[in-house]
Amino acid sequence: MGLFSFHKKDELGEDFDTGSVVPEDLYDISNLELKDVLAPSALQITPRELNLGEQVARMFFIISFPRYLTENWFSPIINLEKVFDVSIFIHPIDTAPVLKKFQKKVAEVQSQIHERESKGMVRDPKLDAAYENLEELRDSLQQAEQRLFDVGVYISVYAKTKEELDKAEDHVKSMLESQLIYLKPALFQQDQGYRSILPLCTDELFVHSKLNSSPLSSIFPFISFDLTAENGILYGINMHNSSLVLFDRYSMENYNSVLFAKSGSGKSYCTKLEILRSLMFDTEVIVIDPEREYEYMASATGGRYFNISLSSEHHINPFDLPPVHEDESPADILRQNIITLVGLFRIILGGLTPEEDSLIDRAITETYALKDITGHSDFTNHTPPLLSDFELVLSGMEGSESLLLRLAKYTRGTWAGFINKPTNVDINKKFVVFSVRDMEEDLKPAAMYIVTNYIWTAVRRELKKRLLVVDEAWFMMKTDDTAGFLYSVAKRGRKYFLGLATITQDVDDFLKSPYGVPILQNSSIQILLKQSPTAMDRVQETFHLTDEEKYLLLESQVGEGIFFAGSKHVAIKVIASYTEDQIITSDPSQLLAIKKEQENLGGGSATM
Repeated sequence: MGLFSFHKKDELGEDFDTGSVVPEDLYDISNLELKDVLAPSALQITPRELNLGEQVARMFFIISFPRYLTENWFSPIINLEKVFDVSIFIHPIDTAPVLKKFQKKVAEVQSQIHERESKGMVRDPKLDAAYENLEELRDSLQQAEQRLFDVGVYISVYAKTKEELDKAEDHVKSMLESQLIYLKPALFQQDQGYRSILPLCTDELFVHSKLNSSPLSSIFPFISFDLTAENGILYGINMHNSSLVLFDRYSMENYNSVLFAKSGSGKSYCTKLEILRSLMFDTEVIVIDPEREYEYMASATGGRYFNISLSSEHHINPFDLPPVHEDESPADILRQNIITLVGLFRIILGGLTPEEDSLIDRAITETYALKDITGHSDFTNHTPPLLSDFELVLSGMEGSESLLLRLAKYTRGTWAGFINKPTNVDINKKFVVFSVRDMEEDLKPAAMYIVTNYIWTAVRRELKKRLLVVDEAWFMMKTDDTAGFLYSVAKRGRKYFLGLATITQDVDDFLKSPYGVPILQNSSIQILLKQSPTAMDRVQETFHLTDEEKYLLLESQVGEGIFFAGSKHVAIKVIASYTEDQIITSDPSQLLAIKKEQENLGGGSATM
């Protein structure tokens, strides 16, 4: 063990006497070279590691390779989420002398095989394999198809403490030894190993293995995890290696996704881009839009746009029922819809006592029975009741006075047009948008609940590949009933070929809900864009992010973040073409420019 320190001498090798140095010499002394800048202030060398100021480093070398090396075996090391360096030294070997040695070795092996045969001994598979390998390699070298190299692979791992370094060593060793590749620390050679790791192209360890061209190519270091599949849509560019992030959500165990991002980080832009590209692959898309951001896109793609508000001409009857399929029970469908309606009444009536809950449940059942809708018959073609029918039934029940007073504004008051009319919307289009921007704030959770329930009922009518996008999903996470219903859709959507995409900027509100984490766990795709510092710690804990990934999300530009798909995740940058950008942009200045251009082309009659 030793401590290196640096002592500057003059050109003649003599120590400077600072008391007798002229100013010009002092100026020369103060000039720093590159090595002075790069060198640590102090360096302690021990048999197993180097102490580099605030970090501890340990050097390793690969001592043994298996008979066959698979492609990308080095990928787990390259993608290791730790600070490390790798140096690969490749020394070509002259082929002519090697071929002479091979010829002699082949003769020796062949002689051993013949000797065992002459003695009547059982053949040795090791000798046979060695003979075949030597002959094959000799032929390849002779025909210049392969070359031989002395290869040294050195790895240095860094950590803040020795304990962290020991854990990192165990991690690296386990990854390599599982592939029969053995690693050893450079004992008593840490300084030589460190100099070999530095970008100085000096090999001071000289721990080499002989490899021919094919296995050598498998050590190609510029590899990384990617999400490039044969099928799917383009989500963006892998910021690590500039590969394409192509993925198909319908190839996962479920088709759901979540997107967390702060306002202005590009979450709507990213979502619209996925929608636009999904439409080209025959996926029907339905959006619940709380801010009227998708209206122009619906118009540009020939979709339908429904404005859900108290004064809107579009109405949805929450008592609608899905058709009964052969593999379903009418009683189960009716019971599930009754549960959903009880949840709706909890929202619009400001909560229910246990007695009121039971009363509402019984009143809904009797309201359906008035229309001959029971759990004992197929009600597919029956006309569903309205909220006023429910009010009539409820008025005949004892103890319903308080409920009737709270319900009146939805049946006869200013909010009567909201849910007390037959459904007159049709989602028979590839792209449909429901906007709830003009709905009163207090009613937005209820509106999103009703719209989502209507969509869920429509989805169950006919099996198609669909994507339901719930923007600003934190609205639905405000109450347990709306959050629970969203979780139910996430959990059961796969059966009906439905993918659920939840987007939110309020991470805390989403994750604080008892259904937030379960929805997250039932989402195979997760996208994190730029995060606010106040929510970052919660996001890091939830997604088990490293400090490097945390800082990436804090410092990301618009449209940059991390894309999770199953067990893999990559840093991503969302990129759109010019035409796509014109359709999906949410930038007010761009939207005004597009509007002016349309007005000029259309003689002032175009609208957005």
